[in-house]
Amino acid sequence: VQLQASGGGLVQAGGSLRLSCTASGRTFSSYGLGWFRQAPGKEREFVATISWNDDTTWYGDSVKGRFTISRGNAKNTVYLQMPSLKPEDTAVYYCAVYDSGSVRYTGSYTYWGQGTQVTVSS
Repeated sequence: VQLQASGGGLVQAGGSLRLSCTASGRTFSSYGLGWFRQAPGKEREFVATISWNDDTTWYGDSVKGRFTISRGNAKNTVYLQMPSLKPEDTAVYYCAVYDSGSVRYTGSYTYWGQGTQVTVSS
């Protein structure tokens, strides 16, 4: 399985970005795809996950009600819409294949993309 993430960049506070992640390979045995982020000196933090079969979604507490995860028409592509960005959203964002277990635990994910940098200036 390979994951290609894109869409990061530099944006001012209050701006928006949309991240994309395309999965290729044997994803059919997995449950879904999710996003984590990691800021310098901090642990990797759960952002959002969506299931492949029924589009059930889960969100981390820090982004719930603000970010939206969705799947594209090409069902192996997942988007993370990030409006109203704050400086504390600055991090490297990683997409990963969700296998089983708690969606908030990195060990529940089997394959990881290379990450895309999101920087929000104040």
